[in-house]
Amino acid sequence: MPYRDAHLSVDFQNQAATLDSIPMVLTRKEYELLALLVGYAGVIVPRAELLMRVWGYSTEIRTRTLDVHIRHLREKIEQDPKDPEYLFTVRGVGYRFRDTEE
Repeated sequence: MPYRDAHLSVDFQNQAATLDSIPMVLTRKEYELLALLVGYAGVIVPRAELLMRVWGYSTEIRTRTLDVHIRHLREKIEQDPKDPEYLFTVRGVGYRFRDTEE
């Protein structure tokens, strides 16, 4: 079932996202990360799980790749990336996509 709100929609079947009805240009990893977070809307997804499921990295690998991809996604979907409406950082734990009821 696709995700839809007033601005953002994610079509899991077609692996596509739109913002204000305009198709978004996302890299494969950006889309996979967004789809995973949207699929767990409202739930904090730990960094280790995101790294494993999107990149296949073990918990022993230290990387800033996740943070860079989150920053790029915020630049693409947030009106103000410094005051996010969708992608929230939970310091020391991971990231959370807004609750569908927010």
